[in-house]
Amino acid sequence: MSGRLAELAAEFSMVERALGDPAALADGRAYARLTRRHRELLPLVTLLREQEARVADLQGARELLDDPDMRDLAQGEVQALTARLTEIESELEVLLLPTDPDDVKDVILELRAGAGGAEAGLFAVDLLRMYTRYAEGAGLKLNVLDASESDLGGASKVVAEVTGEFAFRAFKWERGVHRVQRVPATESQGRIHTSTVTVAVLPEAEEGEVQLDLSEVRIDVFRSQGAGGQGVNTTDSAVRAVYRAGTPDEIVVVCQDGRSQIKNREKALLVLASRLAERERAAREERERTERASQVGSGDRSEKIRTYNYPQNRVTDHRLEGDAKNHPLDSVIAGGLAPVVAALARDERERQLLQMAAQDGGGQYGAA
Repeated sequence: MSGRLAELAAEFSMVERALGDPAALADGRAYARLTRRHRELLPLVTLLREQEARVADLQGARELLDDPDMRDLAQGEVQALTARLTEIESELEVLLLPTDPDDVKDVILELRAGAGGAEAGLFAVDLLRMYTRYAEGAGLKLNVLDASESDLGGASKVVAEVTGEFAFRAFKWERGVHRVQRVPATESQGRIHTSTVTVAVLPEAEEGEVQLDLSEVRIDVFRSQGAGGQGVNTTDSAVRAVYRAGTPDEIVVVCQDGRSQIKNREKALLVLASRLAERERAAREERERTERASQVGSGDRSEKIRTYNYPQNRVTDHRLEGDAKNHPLDSVIAGGLAPVVAALARDERERQLLQMAAQDGGGQYGAA
């Protein structure tokens, strides 16, 4: 562990020097990467500096153990410093756990109504509202790129972009089938129905990550549909990008969220590149389980990651156990997803720490 910590401390110093170089400001993208990496490494370096100071303090306290007048005070100091150093070691272990390189990326969020007919479409809209409020609370921005309306004011499909720092880390736990149990507004006899919505969370492809051959992409323009306003649906500003049309590899992306055809085209190609990047990742992992299959499944009611039970005002995340798996539905559906996400992240860290437990030497700061 000490070797890895030394490498990261050296990287932090290099990042700080780079940030102090006026030339770094000339490249906005590079400067953003540097500042993001600085924020990532700062907690670890802060702990390392505290560790160095506490080790020096511990050495001084131990030297006082031979002084009869200071022995009692020194013993208490040694115990407190030893306990804190053990805590720091544990905190450093957590910070050294493997991280997802996609965590820092923006997100393409796709919601599709599954089993349940019109009720599934209505639930898709509820989830979109939940994600919008959750994003706002996390300092992120959610922007709908395309939506297909269904019966009764629902949506059969929604494609949105979530932008901001660590957007993928905030949303990656939402991948999978979401099941809702409630009495639909159209149900006259008060019977509870079960419906599903599939959610895919794709990290946005970065420049150069995917080689997109534009000769394989057909671009169609058409008039935006929907509520419109301010000229959105009065010009041919909507864009449809079709990749390898008519082949098994076909991918269709529609973007109609703004008045600018150029911006809609850029956004459609970005979504297309993200889907292609996801397809490539899934192909690499096909021997275990493809990424997209694990995210979406078929939409069947049995393939759920989370259940929203309205009669019992309870959200159950089936990836968790014990008290951590249940949360109040009224809070979650209003955008209060943070406790659920925190529980899932904590569960992942605990599993990673268990895997590292065999390497635990029992600590290095024994009291005298």
